[in-house]
Amino acid sequence: MVVEDLGSVAYAEALELQQQAVAARRAGRRSDTLFLLEHPRVVTLGRGAQEENLRRSRAELAAEGVEVHEVSRGGDVTYHAPGQLVGYPIVDLDARGARDVHRYLRDIEDALGRALRSLGVAPWRREGYTGVFVEPEPGSAAPLRKIASIGIGVRGWVTFHGFALNVDIDLRGFDDIVPCGLHDIEMTSIARELGARAPMDLQKRARAAVASAFLDVFGAGESTA
Repeated sequence: MVVEDLGSVAYAEALELQQQAVAARRAGRRSDTLFLLEHPRVVTLGRGAQEENLRRSRAELAAEGVEVHEVSRGGDVTYHAPGQLVGYPIVDLDARGARDVHRYLRDIEDALGRALRSLGVAPWRREGYTGVFVEPEPGSAAPLRKIASIGIGVRGWVTFHGFALNVDIDLRGFDDIVPCGLHDIEMTSIARELGARAPMDLQKRARAAVASAFLDVFGAGESTA
């Protein structure tokens, strides 16, 4: 796997880049690749999205400069904005000998969990749900805190779309949606979980940790800025 750090990319531009990369991977002209980037403020609705999970109208969101896109990934509604690390793995599952989408999702969760642990946050998986949560305190009645969302697409056994890891994003943006269609959770971030322990260069550390973890899980390659 090769990791490419693209900086800030408009959502439509990133979608076109993924489509080109999927075609190139299927044709054998590209290695498995992880694109790391940020998006300007945007709400996306996956194949399973319910319109009622938008808490504000599309017109209201547009008036505030928030784009809305309906896309072919799995899952419900999610939110992207600066301060969130988005990853789009372009992976040929057939070439890896594992046409197993569920295993692939668990591998993404595993990689994100490794990255979080290296940054000082304890990850947790919720049985029956896709994504990464923060380990709850024993006996706590507080809502589960979700730190990373995952939604993928597969074309000819090559994956696209991916994950969104909240690093130091303004969490108020999630108030406009029901994240992933889950009413019983709250969104959190690495910065929130670390509090005063969050380093000044958290974004840089998070990108390095995620790149390293994905290379560990999916096979060592290289990382490029």
